[in-house]
Amino acid sequence: MALQHFFTTLFFSLFIAFLSSSFQPLASSSSPFNHPPRFPTTTNPPRSQARPNEAQAPDYRYETRYFTQQLDHFSFLELPTFQQRYLINTENWLGPQRLGPIFFYCGNEGDIVWFAENTGFVWEIAPQFGAMVVFPEHRYYGESVPYGSREEAYKNATTLSYLTAEQALADFAVLITDLKQNLSATDCPVVLFGGSYGGMLAAWMRLKYPHIAIGALAASAPILQFEDIVPLETFYDIVSSDFKRESSTCFNYIKHSWNEIASIGQTRNGLVQLSNTFHFCRPLNKTDDLWNWLESAYSYLAMVDYPYPANFMMPLPGHPIKEVCKRIDGQPAGTSLLERIYEGVNVYYNYTGETKCFELDEDPHGLSGWNWQACTEMVMPMSCDPESSMFPPYKFNYSDYEEGCIRNYGVKPRPKWITTEFGGHKIDATLKKFGSNLIFSNGLLDPWSGGSVLQNISESVVALVTEEGAHHLDLRASTQNDPDWLVEQRATEIKLIKGWITEYHQKNKVMFDI
Repeated sequence: MALQHFFTTLFFSLFIAFLSSSFQPLASSSSPFNHPPRFPTTTNPPRSQARPNEAQAPDYRYETRYFTQQLDHFSFLELPTFQQRYLINTENWLGPQRLGPIFFYCGNEGDIVWFAENTGFVWEIAPQFGAMVVFPEHRYYGESVPYGSREEAYKNATTLSYLTAEQALADFAVLITDLKQNLSATDCPVVLFGGSYGGMLAAWMRLKYPHIAIGALAASAPILQFEDIVPLETFYDIVSSDFKRESSTCFNYIKHSWNEIASIGQTRNGLVQLSNTFHFCRPLNKTDDLWNWLESAYSYLAMVDYPYPANFMMPLPGHPIKEVCKRIDGQPAGTSLLERIYEGVNVYYNYTGETKCFELDEDPHGLSGWNWQACTEMVMPMSCDPESSMFPPYKFNYSDYEEGCIRNYGVKPRPKWITTEFGGHKIDATLKKFGSNLIFSNGLLDPWSGGSVLQNISESVVALVTEEGAHHLDLRASTQNDPDWLVEQRATEIKLIKGWITEYHQKNKVMFDI
């Protein structure tokens, strides 16, 4: 689960995650940011800084395979097929005779290898379940690109028209069905996992394909972040609250910095001055670019405010917001406001100290497809409250949003389609009546948590909420520094999943006996 900035994510997951240099601002000039926040899979690391997937990768063993997918699952036209990449591990699988489960991660908007390397929970628990592990890649991302190349696939609205959540879920369903048939494993239970946008897909797949999977763990999945189901200010209010709880002084420095940037930017050499202050490799073209860069950092810091050092988005210390505010507040007397801001945001963009200057136009994980998704069905409106937020005041304007999508892609968004296709309004009543075997896990530091399910709906539709948790922290690999509440949360998830599988086996046995 994650466009970027005020055009919604973003994305979740995943983040995660990541800006396209060819994508133009979609919001009006009066909005503080050009796009909505993405899930933490969509940031732009400085060019000289190590990428997350260049760090020492976990030793997860898998085979890379490819599956021929239909371009359009919902028509019978003779269209080109494409190769969907997936990662598979069967070393711990009990096999079909013993009905070994299949753990299936719903791929996010990015390279599947990166998500696999950052979802240690699934790899760690697979042996105790005797589970096969499968990580399929989402269509149009990573290597799973139709039309033979990324350039052709992203060419125009016609070639991009098959990039939808519905088509991606159909990919997963077809792949699972084929795998089970080929392995004589048609009776083996499938458990879905996903974080961020992948968590949304996992939840939706459990609801749309209940005959395919027996349950789903949807981590940090903002399935309610559509239309006006939650207040539009929710996301940025949570980001702001994360900073304010560390330091009200830090919060106020950031809140006042936007006007300072705008004021300096209007002076004769203001853009050059701002470029020098923030150490950009090339001069800024407009202050909006700096605003977006800063907003990205603050939003992603809130998403990955983990209690220990991590390298998911960037190399970061534990409790990174605390470190940011420590640097902003701790500068000596006489330090200018924007110099304080630079020192703080440098924690996010350059904690290792290796970067000499910053670029603004990279998409290192090939995630610009999210811009298209946000312009079609993933319309997640957001606003900024002038009182509670540290960001500039902004009221979501759908007309501007639509205008930007028409200008960039020649399409009009369908803001009500997701809730029509998957639901969202009156979610309690819907899931109580039709849902089962669903875990919605959220950490309240994560700004996407405000758009997720935060209360138990039934005995089998459960919300696991942690006050100190961040973006799908529970799906990450365990560490010696895990706090007790995180260890307990994962233990609860394991217990619930065991219950699903046990119930499945019991029902299967009864049917077999009959």
